[in-house]
Formats: sequence, structure tokens, C-alpha cells
Amino acid sequence: MNVELAACAGFCFGVKRAVDMVYEQVHTGKTIYTYGPIVHNEEVVKELEELGVRVLNSKEELLALASDIPAASRNDESVAGDNAEHKTEIAVVIRAHGVPKEIYDILEQKDIECIDATCPFVKRIHRTVEEGSRNGNQIYIAGNPGHPEVEGIMGWCHGDAIVVETPEEAQNLSFDDKKQGLLVAQTTFNYKKFDKLVEIFQQRGYNGSVVNTICNATEERQRAAKELAKRADVMIVIGGKHSSNTRKLYEICSCECAKTYYIQTLDDLSLVLPTTVRLVGITAGASTPNKLIEEVQNYVRTNF
Repeated sequence: MNVELAACAGFCFGVKRAVDMVYEQVHTGKTIYTYGPIVHNEEVVKELEELGVRVLNSKEELLALASDIPAASRNDESVAGDNAEHKTEIAVVIRAHGVPKEIYDILEQKDIECIDATCPFVKRIHRTVEEGSRNGNQIYIAGNPGHPEVEGIMGWCHGDAIVVETPEEAQNLSFDDKKQGLLVAQTTFNYKKFDKLVEIFQQRGYNGSVVNTICNATEERQRAAKELAKRADVMIVIGGKHSSNTRKLYEICSCECAKTYYIQTLDDLSLVLPTTVRLVGITAGASTPNKLIEEVQNYVRTNF
């Protein structure tokens, strides 16, 4: 039996950058918070919590933190004397998925240090929709409603954005001929689904702009997973239960390989493999650390 890892799996550029930025801040002596889990992987978040990193899960929690922080704990250079000497500095790291502009405004107003770990590809979408909506465009987002990245993108729009996830939702849209449209995509959206949505938009008379903002790493990861799943007798997909890109990998692999397993950690893996299994394929979401992927690989190689 062979065990094969997909050609593209595990930490993407944006996730690695965000996690590295948090670890760098841990060693500064400041009290570090992240706005939302820094990435969608419970194991990564747990490791950071053990180092003292705390998670703010909402705007309300951020405002509560701001109200509890003495002025001397913020980045207020005007604070002098004993308070300045004994202050405990606080910093908030923006998650890789990004946040609405309102969160930056609160941090600035409350004079709390902001470390921006938003994925640069997500930041590009923020700039695109901010400029487009300011110019009067109706913004459409191909993505998962309620996902942090999508919520962040919506928070940079002037006016309401319309989130479209399924072909059925696209079929039910009506377009205003008098208002230009601008369609973007969540960076981890399924690229084939995006193509389908674009096709439906055009069939229904949409004549606005289309900006494919799906990250290249997402496309490569999905293609590599699909190619491997076609050949594999068993597929193992590793990633956080809240990870959108991992869930999409699972959907893609399931279509190609009937025996596809979605796990967060090695403890979730319960395999009984018949002797006829020739190839076990492994892929992992963009927030899955390499050491976890290696643990699963070694376990399968050793025990089967």
C-alpha cells in the first residue's frame, strides 16, 4: 500500500504569514489578542492560547476590552511618569481572514495597537470593493454567508453587498440596468462553482465587472486534491471543522473517492483498510500545520 500527499497541501502563504506574525508578537512581552481565531484551525489556536494569546470573538468583546484597559496600557505616548513605566502594552492582531473597516476604526479610536495579519489577497478584495462601491457599483460576493472573510469584505463596502453561494441564488437575482455591478469571490471559493455563477450571471443579463479573486493557492490545492482523489482508494482530508477551504476539499474529494474521511487531528482517524487498498491519498486545508500532516502520514504508513 502507498501513501501519497497531494502536491499542494497545508499552510498557504497568507496563513503562514499570519501565524508567524502572532508568534513574533508573543515574544515582545505585550499582552496579545487576536480578533477572531487567527486561522481556522483549532490546534493552532490552542497552541497560541497556551502561550497567552487571547481571542476576541466579536466587536462587543473588543469594546469591552477597550473599556477595561487603563490609558497607560495603550499606545498613548502622552502618558508619562510611573504609569508609563509600569504599563503593560496590549496589541490586537487582525486575523488572516480580515475584518470590516469598523474594527480598524475602533482600534484607532481606542488607541490600541493594531497588527494587521490579513492575508494580502484578502486585502486586495477589500480595496477592490471599497473603490467599486464608492464609485456606485453594486457589489456581489461569491462566497459563504456568515464566513469571517465574507463578513470582512462586506464591511469594506459602501452600501449593501449581495452574497451569492449557489446557482439557485444566482438564478433568482435581478439586475438593475441603471447600476453597474462588480462581482468578486471569497478567496477559498470553489473555482468551478465560481465559473458556474459567472455563467448564470451572464445568462441573466449581467453586464458588470467580474474579478476572479480566488487565491491561486486555493485553485492549486483543489486541483491537486481532485487529481489525487481520482487515483486513491481512500482519501484523508485534514483541517479544522470551521475551515471553509477544507470543507471544499472534502466535497471535491468525496465526488472522486467514495471513501473520503474528514479529520481535524489524528485522534479523529479511525480506519479499517482492506488488503485491496493500494493507495491512500492525503490532503489538508490551508490552515493545517505541517506537523499534523506528518503525524497522519506516519500513522497510516506505520499501521497499515
